[in-house]
Amino acid sequence: MTPTLLRATFTLLTGSVLAHALPLLLGPALTRLYAPEDFGRFALLWAVAANLAVVACARYEFALPLEPRARSAALLMALCARILLGAAALALPVGLALWWWQGLAQAWLLPLAVLGTGSVQWLGMWATRGQRFGLLAAARLLQQGGGAVLQVLLGLLHAGLWGLVLGPVLAALAAAGLLARPAPHGGWQGLVRQPLQRLRTMARRHRDFPLYNTPHAFLGALQDTLALLLVAAWAGDAAAGFWALALRYLKAPATLLGGALSQALYPQLVQAHSADQARALVRRSMLALALLAVPLAAVLLLWGPGLFTWAFGAHWGGTGALARGLALYIGLHFIASPLAVVTLAWRAQPWALRLSLVGQAVFFAALIPGLRWGGLEGAAWSVSAAMAAYFLYYFHALAHWKEVPHESLA
Repeated sequence: MTPTLLRATFTLLTGSVLAHALPLLLGPALTRLYAPEDFGRFALLWAVAANLAVVACARYEFALPLEPRARSAALLMALCARILLGAAALALPVGLALWWWQGLAQAWLLPLAVLGTGSVQWLGMWATRGQRFGLLAAARLLQQGGGAVLQVLLGLLHAGLWGLVLGPVLAALAAAGLLARPAPHGGWQGLVRQPLQRLRTMARRHRDFPLYNTPHAFLGALQDTLALLLVAAWAGDAAAGFWALALRYLKAPATLLGGALSQALYPQLVQAHSADQARALVRRSMLALALLAVPLAAVLLLWGPGLFTWAFGAHWGGTGALARGLALYIGLHFIASPLAVVTLAWRAQPWALRLSLVGQAVFFAALIPGLRWGGLEGAAWSVSAAMAAYFLYYFHALAHWKEVPHESLA
């Protein structure tokens, strides 16, 4: 990594460590305050919210680092704000449908969840453009850590499923408010009063993001939603709770380090002076991630069941066996997660979308027979084996990419 990238990553990583330390440390308390069935139902509702929030700005927010001029960036900000409000409004009928279908009264909070989480993603990319990494770290701490603290407090008040849902919703709205603080490089001027024709021109200029990256991101989030639905349908809400808890903890390192690295890596790739420099940056990042992923997977393979039983209680013991089976998948996902911004910087969204469709097919082709013949543990081993080939191809393709576009280079 370059010194600049290392400093930016360290700043974001510091905030991420604190932000994720609270949810991870409070996890054993949460599993004793809430039942596996509550976790399963919350995970389904939050997966739907994440599905909508991840595309709430039609991914136009990821074009912000590509706009060097303040006036153009302000116009793009206005476009994102309008799309986000529309997405939050559309979440209301989705929540009502979920209420009717699953009997989840908490689903009426879905629009607020989409608004809060989508705003954090949008305003986070604005802060990334301005390299306000300290503000990003503080917002991440407020969103992740604050949500877990609220869940514990509401659990102590016996709020049940309402406590699990309200905690992250309120924390996301608070984090969005923090990120909305005025920036020294501008961007808020004219956010409301922007000519419709100029918004349309800006939308066409970055049309690759909604055309290719939006379905890519939506399908990626949809994988978690459909997996939870399949597990719940096959083995009940408690099994869905096991699955959700396992992935929440197993993907935490990728979210922790990957989120920090990707937000720092993206502008570095955009500002790279040559294709060789950009490829070298990706390869060094990939190697650094692999050195961390190997011991992570080894710990899960050797001590996964015992660790989960010790941490969360005997009634969550099945989660440990699930974690052992997912060890290889989690290790590879840890490397792949922060590299998603590479195809954004290199304008390779169509390729990334096609590959993600293949990945979705491979995942479910492994999950469904695994559930049928081996239950949760069988599904975990099946997914790990099938996704290994997919990820290895992905890493090889990025490391040897030849068509780094000139417009992505400084």
